[in-house]
Amino acid sequence: MIDRLAAGLLRGAEWLLALALLVMLGMVFGNVVLRYGFDSGITVSEELSRVLFVWVTFLGAVAVMHRGGHLGFDLLMRALPPAGRRVTRILACLVMLLCCGVFLWGAWVQTAMNMSNAAPITGLPLGYAYAAAVVGAAGMGLVVIRDLLRAIAGHEPPPQHDGAEPGA
Repeated sequence: MIDRLAAGLLRGAEWLLALALLVMLGMVFGNVVLRYGFDSGITVSEELSRVLFVWVTFLGAVAVMHRGGHLGFDLLMRALPPAGRRVTRILACLVMLLCCGVFLWGAWVQTAMNMSNAAPITGLPLGYAYAAAVVGAAGMGLVVIRDLLRAIAGHEPPPQHDGAEPGA
């Protein structure tokens, strides 16, 4: 069940990533054309693009983590017997879950603190930008929980299909 939930959330995150990139591209391109062609511009374009870029970064981190694409050091893991690999995976997942929890808590505090601060041009609460870290930490935590449950059940990690080395 958690696999289906994670896959559904990942699809939603990827669609949001694509939409955010498309909006950023349109705003920045439109602003460049207006500035150099008509000595005008879209005043909110730079600020909104910056907030969208923060969201793209954190949603992208969740998508990359889901695919096992973050940098990792697995030399020791490859040298261990299957039981040692399983214990090491469980310990690594627990440490990552702790890190995601600390990150989520800090991001939540920052989001709450900045909801009353307004961006200078759009007037939007700055907490909206910090909320990307909350979503990113929660999403990465969900991926870690899924991997932890797989490791506890004794399943090997899924193979990498992107042609790259695992963790590279």
